[in-house]
Amino acid sequence: MTDRPLTLMAVHAHPDDEATGTGGVLARYAAEGIRTVLVTCTDGGCGDGPGGVKPGDPGHDPAAVASMRREELKASCDVLKISDLEMLDYPDSGMTGWPSNDAPGSFWQTPVEEGAARLAELMRHYRPDVVVTYDENGFYGHPDHIQAHRITMAALEMTTLTPKVYWTTMPRSGMQRFGEIMREFHPDMPEPDPAEAAAMAEIGLPDDEITTWVDTTAFSGQKFDALAAHASQGENIFFLKMGKERFGELMGMETYVRVKDATGAAVPENDLFAGLR
Repeated sequence: MTDRPLTLMAVHAHPDDEATGTGGVLARYAAEGIRTVLVTCTDGGCGDGPGGVKPGDPGHDPAAVASMRREELKASCDVLKISDLEMLDYPDSGMTGWPSNDAPGSFWQTPVEEGAARLAELMRHYRPDVVVTYDENGFYGHPDHIQAHRITMAALEMTTLTPKVYWTTMPRSGMQRFGEIMREFHPDMPEPDPAEAAAMAEIGLPDDEITTWVDTTAFSGQKFDALAAHASQGENIFFLKMGKERFGELMGMETYVRVKDATGAAVPENDLFAGLR
């Protein structure tokens, strides 16, 4: 036995990603006495600036946006009771197709081996029992999410650690419900074109392919407040428009695919730490 606490490490691309995808488990496991480590890979500089000014528009200062978002991230971590925040601080690469994708030094342009080596050092320091990140498509194709996946999987290969490893996902049934709620709040929203609809239909997984369903309903209020801490990006965070009650109904269950495991815990499971305690 060891005195080292059980540890969860979540590797995310931007400030606010920690709340959207994993806010429930971060809050739940912190409440259970598990050490929670958040690694945020980029500075979020391609987010909205004060007053909603967009990247590339006059008055958008990526350095100022990054500084503002760092403080918002710290506030989110306080809400979720995250034990340790580590920021790799790579420049945000922006959405797919943006010129910032090609900016020298951006996260998307960083060699995987370089980012992985930095992350591997953090893994050796914290020795996580569970690691959570995105799948190979970054859940929905964002370059920085894809890069976060790549450096996480490469970092695991660089260490001798054998944590349980999970990728975030969403059940297709949940995606359908999400679409219904979006139309409820935006009845004038146009129907997506066929290509966009087909791409949306590929997000997430069939329910029976999801290995891990973690009930975080009791922590959905914290998750909502963590998202609200990222106030500068409120225009882009649809979930804040539905209020805490509806948010809890939709976002109270967090789902994952287990991709590495040395415990032999049966799946489906309802606990990322099944087999570890």
